[in-house]
Amino acid sequence: MGETPKITDPVEALAAARASFEDGDDFTVGVEEEFAILDRERLNMTAGFERFDAAARTGPLAGMVAGELIRSEVEVRTGRCESFPEAAETMARRRLDLLDVADRLGYRLSATGTHPFARWQDQEVIDTPHYHLVESTLRYVAWRNNTFGIHVHTGIRGADRAIAVNNALRSVLPELLAASCSSPWLEGRHTHLQSTRTQIFTRFFPRCGVPDAFDGWGEYDRFVRFLIATRSIREHTEIWWSVRPHQAFPTVEVRICDAQPEFSRAVALAGLMTALSAHYARGFDEGRPLPAHPHRMIEENMWRAIRWGMTGELIDLDAGVAVPARARLEALVDEVGEVAADLGIGPYLSGLSEPTSAEVYGAEFEAGATVEEVWPRAVERTRESVVEWLSVREEGTG
Repeated sequence: MGETPKITDPVEALAAARASFEDGDDFTVGVEEEFAILDRERLNMTAGFERFDAAARTGPLAGMVAGELIRSEVEVRTGRCESFPEAAETMARRRLDLLDVADRLGYRLSATGTHPFARWQDQEVIDTPHYHLVESTLRYVAWRNNTFGIHVHTGIRGADRAIAVNNALRSVLPELLAASCSSPWLEGRHTHLQSTRTQIFTRFFPRCGVPDAFDGWGEYDRFVRFLIATRSIREHTEIWWSVRPHQAFPTVEVRICDAQPEFSRAVALAGLMTALSAHYARGFDEGRPLPAHPHRMIEENMWRAIRWGMTGELIDLDAGVAVPARARLEALVDEVGEVAADLGIGPYLSGLSEPTSAEVYGAEFEAGATVEEVWPRAVERTRESVVEWLSVREEGTG
């Protein structure tokens, strides 16, 4: 969700962010994965971040583990990677290293958008200045946000260019969400939503979900200054849009996707987000028209993605017709084919051909399984899937 800015004055941070974008590098990649910390017996959420933090201060995870809102959550980061293949390999190693720490500490980890039965009332807010600020401002809204996602940062050089990419990505947020749905449960119930996480997070938090389009960095700058001047925010990390220019790094950050138990899908989603960002940046350079759909139309697709995910239909916003969600996803993959090949992303996108986790779990519920019966398998896949992915990679290079 955010971190305490290095520059404490928010106006100074805004000016520094613009300068950082102007000097930035194109198409670097950074990925953040969020996990629930679980006890080994019931696989319920349990406070444990401080132990993870202490255990990861040295070794391969040094500087790459972060806390989020609650003590029963841990985030692992790739850090800046110069290419997508580097990011993919780093994602795998980071996840496996974090799982190894969990084993040593006596915990399990899960990577789904929500936990199926943990009570929000039992979770404790992490002891950091940033998250105390979040809790003191949002109260119940913050307490209810026991959700887990995957965030992808793509380096974009140029402040106006970054805003143009951010604007274009707004239109495809529903497709990215539908392709990532992994949270059909909450509070012991099958919710019949494909992404309960999105309904809980983006519908509760202020300055969240689909942002407005901006005509350039200047208009974005004026809006952030308005938020600061009216004491709506105290730091830029209180802007939680599903896609945003990140002021601490010269990146555009896509934050719409549920966390992924299936590692191949996590990599594929990260690859698609990177490829889309690069595709729109190149389109801006070449003077091609970029997606520019009204907020109300994108929101209509967002609800479809939340409710039905890949099992339903999304609206082709250019044609104005509803089509199978899978057809919209396939169209996006085709659209970015050239840039994906150029950046070495193409081979990683195959993970998108498999059913989403929400589809798999939903089918089991429809067959009569309970949440408690399905959940252990989802936890197992958090580790099994990355081991399988690494094994395939090693066989391919052996």
